[in-house]
Amino acid sequence: MISLANRFHGHNSLRIPYQKGKSVYSGNLKLIYLDGAKKNYRVAVVVSKKVHKSAVVRNRIRRRIYEQVRLYMQNNSTLTDFIFVAQSDKLAYMSAKDLNDETLQLLNKSTASL
Repeated sequence: MISLANRFHGHNSLRIPYQKGKSVYSGNLKLIYLDGAKKNYRVAVVVSKKVHKSAVVRNRIRRRIYEQVRLYMQNNSTLTDFIFVAQSDKLAYMSAKDLNDETLQLLNKSTASL
């Protein structure tokens, strides 16, 4: 899990990245990113009830994506806000390598365009 300093806080904290951010897509994930002048990066993972009704599965998706972002940020540094939006429940059951490839693809697309 990533630290509290690297997560969004408050009810309206996601509003500005949603409105002004840019998006990149893969099969199962959408990444909204916004270059910010904050002290460090911030990450949110949004998993709707439309993706899966079970809170256990939604939390599994969230934890898996947070872990991939944490591992990516150990080697890279950026001052960008990231919002991952899950589009499918396949994220809960796919292999760690496939999930890693998908998140890395989105993160590389977003950082290349900054």
